[in-house]
Amino acid sequence: MTQMLSDFPSINSNASDLPSFAVVGAGVIGLCVALEAQRKGYAVTLMDSNEPGTAASFGNAGYLATELVEPLATPSTMRDAPKLWLNPNGPVCIPWKHLPKAVPWYSKFLATASDARSEHGTRVISALNRHSVSAWRRLLEDLNAQQLLVNVGNMVVWEDPKKKNDAHALIEKMARHGLSCEFVEGQRLAELEPELSQQLSHAVYFPEAYRLTDPFAVCQRLFNEFTLRGGQYIQQKVMGIEASKDSIQIYLEAQKAHPFDQATICAGAWSKELLKQVGLNVPLEAERGYHLTFPEKQQQHLRHMVLSADRRFVMSPLDSGLRVVGMSEIGGTSLPPIKKRYAVLNKHTKALLPKAYSPGKEAPTEWMGHRPTLPDSLPVIDQHPKFARLSFAFGHQHLGITHAALTAELLLQKLQGEPTTVSLNPLRVDRF
Repeated sequence: MTQMLSDFPSINSNASDLPSFAVVGAGVIGLCVALEAQRKGYAVTLMDSNEPGTAASFGNAGYLATELVEPLATPSTMRDAPKLWLNPNGPVCIPWKHLPKAVPWYSKFLATASDARSEHGTRVISALNRHSVSAWRRLLEDLNAQQLLVNVGNMVVWEDPKKKNDAHALIEKMARHGLSCEFVEGQRLAELEPELSQQLSHAVYFPEAYRLTDPFAVCQRLFNEFTLRGGQYIQQKVMGIEASKDSIQIYLEAQKAHPFDQATICAGAWSKELLKQVGLNVPLEAERGYHLTFPEKQQQHLRHMVLSADRRFVMSPLDSGLRVVGMSEIGGTSLPPIKKRYAVLNKHTKALLPKAYSPGKEAPTEWMGHRPTLPDSLPVIDQHPKFARLSFAFGHQHLGITHAALTAELLLQKLQGEPTTVSLNPLRVDRF
């Protein structure tokens, strides 16, 4: 279904004379923005060097993580950081080859770890989370694809019985953010997750937790609808962008300039270099994450999404199979995966779900991707401070799937001068 530039002698031409809109980046954010722009009356051209939905959007756990309300940089994170970094089976790793390039990012990360800054970030993330599920419902209803969002529930689990106070503290925190959950152990825990219960002491259960059936399958559905509605897709790398008050010029691999009335950069971890070309320097880093995916028939091992508080990884029973997701590395976009990270994920999964490794079971596939992460864990949803025709939607770190549909709504509200559902002032591109 991919269409190349040669298919379009003039990629801005359209018989209806609609204003032209370029979306750079065909991940879940870009796809949602492209569809929302179409609904608002634009002729949209989507651009990416990859097939739609095959970068970071492909490999996540697929669930709307509305319980993740805190930014990465908090005082408690700083207290735990040495222990996390030194643990060979822990969730954090530093690829030393990339460290010199990442020093400016770490400096800003540390600066945001104060009580005041982390509380501010929590308020903003919580506000975005509150509207995320309803935004996905609106998007999927418009596509007649409501079945792609399912309520399967989420569990945060502990193996150590001495950490029951942690579970109750989580319940109190979630109540402050309007999230319903309950403490479970014993028979109730066994009923909810029979194959996990023997390894666990207790859990916090979120009955109103949602996931997509499969993130890549959903991206494919979004892309198919985009093209059916007249959208153009160009699988080429965007080499350059020039912004003015009158139009946006986009240069593809052929180096020919293509003018658009509006353009949005949704290129994830690759957005930083494009922003430099229009005079903006953002401290964006690629936070590498890893996953294992067990075959489809093995998803039956779990009934809910499961987040291990002790081991800090996620297991998600997607339609395509059981997906195990974890690890955080500020490692850039060019280094190869660190193979031992897959071994760590296998070790943690086997500890909680030993039947997944029974004789005769198929081995899981391995994957590594790049989360676009800013030091304060907040995305950018904004227009260029000088050139309003150029806008941005990137930097969603661990919440790209969660915030994708809402981001598209917010961005188009801003572009059309409408009141935004959530205040976008904390999400300015020039806030750093």
